Amino acid sequence: MSEIIVDTGPLVAMLVKSDRHHAWTVDRLRELRPPFLTCEPVLAEVAHLMGRVGHGTDQFIDLLMSNLLRVDLRIMSERAAVSRLLSKYADRPMSLADACLVRLAELNDRASVLTIDGDFAVYRKHGRRVIPLIAPTR
Repeated sequence: MSEIIVDTGPLVAMLVKSDRHHAWTVDRLRELRPPFLTCEPVLAEVAHLMGRVGHGTDQFIDLLMSNLLRVDLRIMSERAAVSRLLSKYADRPMSLADACLVRLAELNDRASVLTIDGDFAVYRKHGRRVIPLIAPTR
């Protein structure tokens, strides 16, 4: 299987057993091979959301210290491409994390994005190419 890019939602769902996507996410992660690609804005979102959950900061630190994730985007090196994406999808509005993940999909052409975010069905890489997704059915 090609590389997997992981979004904020599945990471939070994995850590929070009461999340409605917890079982789905855990099942997917068992099927897939780590490390999963992500970016620092996703980690910032996860840290923020987990800070609202009892023991969430500890769970986030455990995730950060694990070998489950690999940060594979230098945002300052990719700022022109990320800025282009943010402008293109300003009507959504696209988050910085989402723009970075789309850029990761452009840089890792065979990768799929693991997400629970419906906006990824709209986002395109390299202008018009569909991004392969691993997402719950709606």
